[in-house]
Amino acid sequence: MTEQLKQKLSDSKGTRWGALLVVAFTMMAAYYVNDVVAPLKSMLEADLAWSSSDFGFYTGGYSFLNVFFLMLIWGGLILDRFGIRFTGKLATILMVGGTALEYYAMTGLTGSDAQLFGQTSFFGYKTGVFVAFAGYSIFGVGAEVAGITVTKIIAKWFKGKEMATAMGVQVALARIGSQAGYSLAIPLARSFEITTPVLVGLILLVGGLVAFFFFAVMDKRLDRQLAEAAQTLGETDPSEKFSFKDVKNILVNPGFWLIALLCVLFYSCVFPFQKFASEFMILKYGIDENIAGTFAGLPALGALFLTPIFGGYIDKRGRAASIMLLGSAMLIGVHFIYAIPGVDYWLVAIVLMIILGIAFSLVPSAMWPSVAKIFPVSQLGTAYALIFFIQNIGLWGIPTMIGKVLDTYCIAGQNADGSNVYDYTLPMCIFTGIACLSMLVAWMLKRADRKYGYGLEDANIKK
Repeated sequence: MTEQLKQKLSDSKGTRWGALLVVAFTMMAAYYVNDVVAPLKSMLEADLAWSSSDFGFYTGGYSFLNVFFLMLIWGGLILDRFGIRFTGKLATILMVGGTALEYYAMTGLTGSDAQLFGQTSFFGYKTGVFVAFAGYSIFGVGAEVAGITVTKIIAKWFKGKEMATAMGVQVALARIGSQAGYSLAIPLARSFEITTPVLVGLILLVGGLVAFFFFAVMDKRLDRQLAEAAQTLGETDPSEKFSFKDVKNILVNPGFWLIALLCVLFYSCVFPFQKFASEFMILKYGIDENIAGTFAGLPALGALFLTPIFGGYIDKRGRAASIMLLGSAMLIGVHFIYAIPGVDYWLVAIVLMIILGIAFSLVPSAMWPSVAKIFPVSQLGTAYALIFFIQNIGLWGIPTMIGKVLDTYCIAGQNADGSNVYDYTLPMCIFTGIACLSMLVAWMLKRADRKYGYGLEDANIKK
């Protein structure tokens, strides 16, 4: 029996890490597409006549369907009901379709379809902006569902093994996509067209779709092996135990709400900030626009190296709750210093982005494996989906609010090309306040861990 159990694909270190790399490529492509438009904010204003409100509306589109049509929650239910292979393929197809629509919308504003878009508006926004928003919304559904699918894949393939390290590596590889998006967006747009960075992302996503179909073959074989092993041991497959009653069990768990609140508050201080960070670096710190995106992407670059390291530490030593508290505290210092008007030396901006990158590595490396300790595997897809749903409320609302705040209260002048010059003091104060709330929730989570015995401070690898 022991010999039979050792024959599973997931028992082979090389095979399980190889499977991780295959699905991680898909997420790399997704993260590239998610971040590649952010450095182009000023160019969108100058070339396509977008305003900050337009940009904030478009950026919030990522989470619109997930929040208001509950698509992410349905994705989690589909994941637990129909499995990772079906859900992953569906999610990747949605990402490809949404990005294609986004590319068409932006191309139509400057190409032969310009008359179609013209001055027509939907809900007060130019048609091109609205269609780009719609494409980004569809992409957002696919990207978020793909995220929870890959997380459940890791929980399945690395159960009882290097789970936090694997999640850290996946996050790190995804950050390569983010960093590539931030670094290449402006050079590609300047060298070719403003839509070229999006086109590159579309091509990468098609490759990611092919990669996921390849992984599905591997996972189907593992399922057969798991079924044989369960039959040998006289057990049932835990993935077959999900029922809709489990949603209630998730929602009444205090750990769920604390993890979800920490997630939405922490990520609201990172991802929405990064959407505006390139322009912020240019306006306040005088950083050249060709490298401002690279500096804005430093948190992703830091996560590339640090998240696997922190994940390995958590696997061996534990202390996940304490690490989440530390990462949240670091965010407060970063945004508070960014909010100080007189501190405008470029080196300060870079150092703070590096610190933000450390915090950005600490919290995810501890947060996502912690969910697998609080909930059984049959509930993981739904639990992750509900957490991501709450996170998406922040990812929709915060950038939309920041865009409105900039246009309403923060215009300080205009550039020669007609784009606005903004004072980012008020937005940075908003981010500081959100960071303070995230630290409070992290402290409450650490207390709850002691009270309910989630084991968040325990090591993942059992000796």
